[in-house]
Amino acid sequence: MKRYAFQLRLLPGTADAYEAAHRAVWPEMLALLKRAGISEYSIFRRDDLLVLTLRTEDFDATWRALENHPVNLRWQQAMAPFFAPVEGLRPGERFAMMDEVFYLA
Repeated sequence: MKRYAFQLRLLPGTADAYEAAHRAVWPEMLALLKRAGISEYSIFRRDDLLVLTLRTEDFDATWRALENHPVNLRWQQAMAPFFAPVEGLRPGERFAMMDEVFYLA
């Protein structure tokens, strides 16, 4: 399983509501993430910056499996009001992906 990390940014003033939503992630959303092959999924926050990390075999294949699933579409609709537009995307990127430069297991 490969480790992936990417960044998102919250809109100012939405952090408390975003965190509250993630204290109560829908069980069907959690099950969908696992079925899609995601494990060790974490979200870190500093002010409005989010850094998300996860493990999966193939990031693009995993997101293709998720992107049109009805549960994910509802979750993304619920989360959309929290996010600022993603800046600095490279051609073909869904998210501002980060390169791993060090890992100590």
